[in-house]
Amino acid sequence: MRSNKFFYKLFILIVFLSFYSESRELSIKQLEERKQSDLERLKEREKKGKKKFSKEISISSTLIFLSKERKNPPVLSNLDPILDDEGFYGVKLAIDDNLTTGRFVGHDYKSEFHRVMLNENLVEEFEKLIKAGNKFFIVDLNEEEIQSLFEIPGSRDVLIINVRSKSDSLRNENCKDNLLHIPPSYSILSDALTQYLVKKKWNKWFLVTGPDQNDKKYSEALKKSAKKFNIKIKKEKVWDFTADLRRTAGKEVPIFTKGEKYDVLVVADEKGEFGEYLSYRTWDPRPIVGTQGLKPTSWHRTHEQWGATQMQNRFRRESGRWMTEVDYHSWTAVRSIGEAITRTNSNDVNDVKKYLLGDKFGLGAYKGVKVSFRSWNGQLRQPVLLAAPRSMVSVSPQEGYIHPKSELDTMGKDKPESTCKF
Repeated sequence: MRSNKFFYKLFILIVFLSFYSESRELSIKQLEERKQSDLERLKEREKKGKKKFSKEISISSTLIFLSKERKNPPVLSNLDPILDDEGFYGVKLAIDDNLTTGRFVGHDYKSEFHRVMLNENLVEEFEKLIKAGNKFFIVDLNEEEIQSLFEIPGSRDVLIINVRSKSDSLRNENCKDNLLHIPPSYSILSDALTQYLVKKKWNKWFLVTGPDQNDKKYSEALKKSAKKFNIKIKKEKVWDFTADLRRTAGKEVPIFTKGEKYDVLVVADEKGEFGEYLSYRTWDPRPIVGTQGLKPTSWHRTHEQWGATQMQNRFRRESGRWMTEVDYHSWTAVRSIGEAITRTNSNDVNDVKKYLLGDKFGLGAYKGVKVSFRSWNGQLRQPVLLAAPRSMVSVSPQEGYIHPKSELDTMGKDKPESTCKF
């Protein structure tokens, strides 16, 4: 497992290399300007040095960001770079934000970044971190990997915050009382999208599902949302083409979408293997929504309301790229822990967890309302952005959806529907 220092050096290298990988979009002059501004910022930070605490440190907390190396799958488009540093800058900014208050009250925060390599065992490496005395974990892992962490007896004595997996299973039958979730679940995303489609009176769907397991999970959530909001799925198909769509989409897509009349084409294609090639090629001219086209998401680069522009600019100055969902989730996870420690004046895991799941917790997270955790399954309740590739379209919950506790609970599984039993 790579240590904090090595990981930091690695990402400095990645930042510089990324400028060259983006040469298809930027001129040589722009590339040089970016490199120069990065060096100037680095020198400025070194001049400032570490800010002093105005009060003696009484609580020191270390937060572990745990991720796993991935084999990069082949992509249909080279427009979007493959990021190796998702979450890193989100954690870094959140630590700075925590210290803004921490320096006045004597609370120190540190972060360590650990990436489990392909030839290493995730469970064994996680066990080493627990034995080293670490208590707070932000994990950038998939559903199966998160479940494997709980094979270790000591895993029930730490707080784990998921920043990637959208699995409904982790929030229901496989939930844990010390596992919190920042990303909206598939059921929350599908409900958020469906509310908007109902508003637009797009009540007849053509549902296209990809071959990946996550595509199927998202598709199942979309079907449940359709039933919940009285939507008719007029046609449903599984995308199983293996041809290179860059060359064949103009022929394949019209034939694939010909037939039933529908209002909107709903797509479940998490990896982006085919969804982008459906636009403008369907037999009937219809809008595309889901994982492509109009997309429900926790964060988007076009989001500017409620101070989000400030966050976007801070992140870009630090990283040289746009903030992703995982970056935002990581920032929110670290800020949530910091807020709990500040309010309780304790970094005991049980105290922090109790406060986060209680009614008093609320965090300003650039969404217009304070976000909080659902006490029954550890899911962060938050507004969901509905964004097109280059514009923000709407925010769910849509107007008119009411709830006795929070309108945010009109999306996803409410307490009576939840199968989570802490």
